[in-house]
Amino acid sequence: MTATTMTKPSASPRRRPSRTTVLNVTAVIAGLGIWTALSRLGVQSLPGPVEVIGRGAELVTDGTLTGDILASLRRVFIGFALGTVLAIPIGFLMGWYATARALIEPYVQFFRTIPPLAIIPLAILLMGIGETPKVFVIFLAAFLSSVVSTFQGVLDVDRTLINAARVLGASDRTIFVKVVVPASTPFIIVGMRIGLGAAWGTLVAAELIAAQEGLGYRMQQAQLYYDLPTIFVGLISIGVLGLVMDRLLLLAERRLTGWQERR
Repeated sequence: MTATTMTKPSASPRRRPSRTTVLNVTAVIAGLGIWTALSRLGVQSLPGPVEVIGRGAELVTDGTLTGDILASLRRVFIGFALGTVLAIPIGFLMGWYATARALIEPYVQFFRTIPPLAIIPLAILLMGIGETPKVFVIFLAAFLSSVVSTFQGVLDVDRTLINAARVLGASDRTIFVKVVVPASTPFIIVGMRIGLGAAWGTLVAAELIAAQEGLGYRMQQAQLYYDLPTIFVGLISIGVLGLVMDRLLLLAERRLTGWQERR
């Protein structure tokens, strides 16, 4: 009788960071290195990372940065949410019904050629200098980006899928809910991401409208005193907040479009 040797189960290998993560970290480190080198060379009085971090810590300590972030987040979130909520049904309407497309699309394409920033003087005259014109300009930027993407998503749904559903006896409502909406979801998420970028891009100009707090307002005040570290704090804050919100949209896309083949 041969003795059986019991082998100890090997410990599960540690999960290695993905290639994308390594490249992301490498890019960030490289960027910080270039930034540090340029600041030490005295390029246009460019502040270095340490100086900017110190200024950011001061603004966090006295509560200024927190208040500005909350004010800007509130404006962007309200404008972006309203723009997206309105854009999605209008985009579906334009894509599904030819009559609605003919009536609405000319207005959408017309206003797309007008930068939201150009609406600011009119918004001030019609809405005053409170929060309404600030949110409206951000809303307009998000809406115009999202509505076109949603509309295009409905148009690009594979007609074979729709015809196959009709052959199987599906009603228009079933086809719309079970075929058109899932197939156009990736386009909607892309439109939301573009709209989110447009909303943050419009924020600084929107906060020109008699604002008393906000990242854009703080950067404009810093410009008057040539306070470059504060400007960099504002820029980095906007970039980080926008990046986090974009990653959340990507996470939602993966959950909503798990059926989609990815590269």
